Amino acid sequence: MAAKKKEQRVRIELIRSCIGRKPEHVKTVKALGLKRLHHTIEKDASPAVMGMIRSVAFMLKVEEL
Repeated sequence: MAAKKKEQRVRIELIRSCIGRKPEHVKTVKALGLKRLHHTIEKDASPAVMGMIRSVAFMLKVEEL
């Protein structure tokens, strides 16, 4: 049986407000699971999640785990 490959994870923190941003950016932040300023979450670093992070990178602090 093959060993499971460990997924790479990232820690994401919302450091800028969604107020006054484009609706697409607000939806992306909500889809990532961030609810308020300085809210931190951990997610698997899948291509979909990394694309979402890239689109709103100016609002986030991202740290690889």
